[in-house]
Amino acid sequence: MLARLFRPREFTGCHMAAVMALFFGTIISVNLVLAYFANSSWSGLVVQNSYVESQRFDAVTAAKRRQVALGWIVNTSYVDGVFTVSLADGTGRAIRDASVEATIGHPASEREDRTIVLQADSGGTYAAPTELGAGLWEAAIVVTGTDAQPWEKSVRFVVE
Repeated sequence: MLARLFRPREFTGCHMAAVMALFFGTIISVNLVLAYFANSSWSGLVVQNSYVESQRFDAVTAAKRRQVALGWIVNTSYVDGVFTVSLADGTGRAIRDASVEATIGHPASEREDRTIVLQADSGGTYAAPTELGAGLWEAAIVVTGTDAQPWEKSVRFVVE
């Protein structure tokens, strides 16, 4: 009985077509899943020339360490067409009399980038009007005019 069940069978063209379909179907399925996750997850860091940026790595890292040592806290919001930045030092005191500029755009595209100069409001708050559509946005905030060196921070936020 077992000999009858396990007897050698002929490998036909239909068998080969099934093997090829399974093989390439697996590869295409995995590529589609990976492409979906690559497109729907964090876009990564966008630079014009990665080699040039790698040469500046030590200087940029030292500048970021100096900024972290300041202990500044930044809070951003976007409500009713107004982008707002609140700045405070490490002790919670508002940072006043600074010049604040923000370059706002989508993280992986320069198409809708814009640079706005924020005007001082009350209590260390700076604001400027700008129209942003729904989606993921990134604001590169630069603060100058204080006793410290220029301070930079990138903040990502979602507009509903």
